[in-house]
Amino acid sequence: MPKLRSLLSIGDVARRTGASVSAIRFYEDKGLLTSERNSGGQRRFQRSDLRRLSFILVAQKLGLSLADIRSALETLPGARTPTKADWSRLSREMRETIDARIGMLERLRDRLDGCIGCGCLSLDVCQLYNPEDQAAETGAGARFVFTSVQVPERG
Repeated sequence: MPKLRSLLSIGDVARRTGASVSAIRFYEDKGLLTSERNSGGQRRFQRSDLRRLSFILVAQKLGLSLADIRSALETLPGARTPTKADWSRLSREMRETIDARIGMLERLRDRLDGCIGCGCLSLDVCQLYNPEDQAAETGAGARFVFTSVQVPERG
């Protein structure tokens, strides 16, 4: 069995993860990944960076911000390759953020179904109608979707 190289080129990392070379450079510029430079100035990545980059790609697809991703990655050890226990801890710590995101998506789905699905286009029966701007008391934006604030009853 051939010996694995300890460091990977940026092209190797791109092929293994499906990320573009420019995306890998971007994540490095944002402090989400780090590389070493060889004598020719070329980037070289640790094998453990494959898992870090895969995490970044999945987290972004889930809609997490770069700041959230950075915060999560900062909990991993920098001086050694993260273990399964390290990744499990990160997963447990992110569960609340992910659950909140799932809740927001479910509320959006359920409220859009009620609005778009019925085709009523009537403020008299609309599930999202906001009489007298009651939602303003709970904050800016689409409060009925962003939070678990209950849609006011029509009366």
